[in-house]
Amino acid sequence: MQKKNAYIEKNINILDLDKSIVEVFRKNDIVTIEQLWVLNRKKLKELGLKDNEIKQITIKLQLLGLDLNKRVYN
Repeated sequence: MQKKNAYIEKNINILDLDKSIVEVFRKNDIVTIEQLWVLNRKKLKELGLKDNEIKQITIKLQLLGLDLNKRVYN
């Protein structure tokens, strides 16, 4: 059984992302890390995020042991 990441149910505010990124998430009703975690790069592009913003999101998630598209690191 896979251990659940402690940050999954937290608010995206703990990622300390740029205000422009948070605004895009707010408009699309993405408020928890889990809602962000299930998305992939293509979906984030469709929401209007730029490559450098997606890279920032990826780095912040990886610091928590997570990655886009439901990946988990130990």
